[in-house]
Amino acid sequence: MLATLNDTAAALQQGRTSSVELIEAALARAKDPAGEGTRVFTRLYAEQARAAALASDTLRTAGLVRSPIDGLPISIKDLFDVAGETTLAGSVARQGESPAEQHAVVVQRLLAAGAVIIGRTNMVEFAYSGLGINPHYGTPLNPWDRASGRIPGGSSSGAAVSVTDGMALGAIGSDTGGSVRIPAALCGLAGFKPSAWRVSMAGVLPLSASLDSIGPLAPTVRCCATLDAILAGDELTEWQPARLDGLRLAVPATLALDGMDRHVSQSFAAALSRLSDAGARIEEIEVPEFAQLAAINVKGGFTAPEAWAWHRDLIARAADRYDPRVVSRIRRGADMSAADYLDLLDAREAWVAAVEHRMAGYDALLLPTVPVAAPTVAEVSASDDAYYAANGLILRNPTLINFLDGCAVSVPCHQAGTAPAGLMLAGANGADRRILSIGMAVEDLLQS
Repeated sequence: MLATLNDTAAALQQGRTSSVELIEAALARAKDPAGEGTRVFTRLYAEQARAAALASDTLRTAGLVRSPIDGLPISIKDLFDVAGETTLAGSVARQGESPAEQHAVVVQRLLAAGAVIIGRTNMVEFAYSGLGINPHYGTPLNPWDRASGRIPGGSSSGAAVSVTDGMALGAIGSDTGGSVRIPAALCGLAGFKPSAWRVSMAGVLPLSASLDSIGPLAPTVRCCATLDAILAGDELTEWQPARLDGLRLAVPATLALDGMDRHVSQSFAAALSRLSDAGARIEEIEVPEFAQLAAINVKGGFTAPEAWAWHRDLIARAADRYDPRVVSRIRRGADMSAADYLDLLDAREAWVAAVEHRMAGYDALLLPTVPVAAPTVAEVSASDDAYYAANGLILRNPTLINFLDGCAVSVPCHQAGTAPAGLMLAGANGADRRILSIGMAVEDLLQS
């Protein structure tokens, strides 16, 4: 079992450990030559972390505790600005670009809460894939069946492995089409994608302004709720799990259940059975709009044109330094006309209204986060066809919620000792606290 934020904060408060001890342990794991640290971090803040830990311990001795994460090691994805550093976003194409003048708002809020930022985590270049593969800095391997070399999921790949391997107690990632929830599901963590407006994107290198959101990966949903509140600038309150008895939960039969492998299918079915036994009312519903999304996004969706708008100048001078599988997808955006983009905006508005209408009366949607267990790096890298097929399948379900502009939490639903699998609970825009509350209750049930 991974240490939770709450348990570790309690250990600090009771004097059973210190921030300095926590940081030294995290750094030792990150620097272990036999571990994943060199592939997890693009930059490790060893000296800064030691100084921040000492400051946290000193303040705690004086009775000053800034937040529940004061003194705890937290990692940040390599697309958040840190003052004085060039934000590389898992790429080498931006090397030599101007450094950031100030911290991203996300970083500012973590520091104000007393978090000890342990390092910047590796990611898919410019966040443009759900697999987690990075040809520049290496690919951190999934903690499950590491000998087989399985993908961690992406794009927040290093974020997930920093937590599973004890290099951080929580990680902050981004989620444009599942980039928090996918690595959480494939690596056995909880991951939360908030309604996009909740967390400021100021100082964050964008992928798609219409879809980007910032969220946490952590050992539990409660950990995610704490981190989300800090990132959003919310009041920190005691979280209570929802009552499962009487909840109305909808399982979308359209598209979301297609292509499940046997393990995920069995894990998902077992989780639904336990929820039903606990008194939740689960209904399977048709959501034909889900099957329409591929056609709506056929010209690249929002991601390709919005990424192209940001990257076009950099591509003009450094295209040969990009991952070919990333730059080729960004270049698709050059072909979208203004009329196409306006049509897409209209289509999304109508699509969201229709899906929200079908969700009305239900407390959450239930679907597998990812329909398959993590494949190997070798399998998905064998050819472009294999890469894009795996990427499309793994992104499929989480992407539905980003297009909805909703919120969702992925909760581990596999049996201990088996391949990680995630159960996603999703709600409409603004239902964040309700979804987190339900997620806590589901997590308590599945772990009991």
